[in-house]
Amino acid sequence: MRTAYISHRNCLLHNMGDFHPESPERLHAIEDRLVAAHLMPLLRHYDAPRAERAQLLRVHDRGYVDDLFARAPQPGQAAVRLDPDTWLAPHTLDAALHAAGAVVLGVDLVMSGEMETAFCAIRPPGHHAERQRAMGFCFFNNVAVGAAHALAQHGLERVAILDFDAHHGNGIEDIFKDDPRVLYCSSFQHPFYPETPLADRPNLIHSRLRKGAYSEEFQQAVTEQWLPALDRFAPQLIMVSAGFDAHFEDDMSGLNLLDTDYAWVTERIMEVAVVHCASRVVSALEGGYVMNALGRSAAAHIKVLMGVH
Repeated sequence: MRTAYISHRNCLLHNMGDFHPESPERLHAIEDRLVAAHLMPLLRHYDAPRAERAQLLRVHDRGYVDDLFARAPQPGQAAVRLDPDTWLAPHTLDAALHAAGAVVLGVDLVMSGEMETAFCAIRPPGHHAERQRAMGFCFFNNVAVGAAHALAQHGLERVAILDFDAHHGNGIEDIFKDDPRVLYCSSFQHPFYPETPLADRPNLIHSRLRKGAYSEEFQQAVTEQWLPALDRFAPQLIMVSAGFDAHFEDDMSGLNLLDTDYAWVTERIMEVAVVHCASRVVSALEGGYVMNALGRSAAAHIKVLMGVH
């Protein structure tokens, strides 16, 4: 399997504080594990471009985008607080532009056939960013920007977004809830952050997991809820909001998934992709805040994307 690894060094410069869980070390943890597993040389490496304003405006309101650009501090200036845990620091805007641009590049690579799958090692994450609001460590909705690009630029009619982060991707739901061209399947601890209302739409699959849920409940939800919906939808492209904070070692949630669960769900995703969309899968990093667990889980996910056994 031809797999792209898309990142940018400027994603390491975004820093919301020494004790903030969404830290630059997250990308180092993933890369260190890929090196240790001898997977890094097998990946095709790409530098992420900056997303274009027109690409952002497909999913975000113009006033919101303009406000982020206007408020972004310069080096040496103080960070700007956008919500209780989301700070616009001097390098944040540039990192966020590269993060969204990475997913756009991933879509272009798999749609052109140059790559079959792609993993975007990016930060800040994106799935909480709504059309008009930054929140939950997120500024631009990276996966939504990529999905909208696939629909607009590549003429697709059906894009599936699969989200196994511990937290519901309220931003993706906010952006696509009324767009039948996008199927959004999300597993998440419930009730839990972000505690936003869950819309009732045919294109939204909410897999609520109780606090303390283990592998069996997660796998049952994917098998019984996601897979039938995906077969009915027959996606032309699959995108993944890959959050690894449902791991039992990660204290950002009360879920108890294992490294092997991330391999298992990626195997199911790839089976659907082989049948419906010529193996085209673009995955982007969302959560995961305990370094060892994040590195192992992301490597397990990427290994399956690569088709390595």
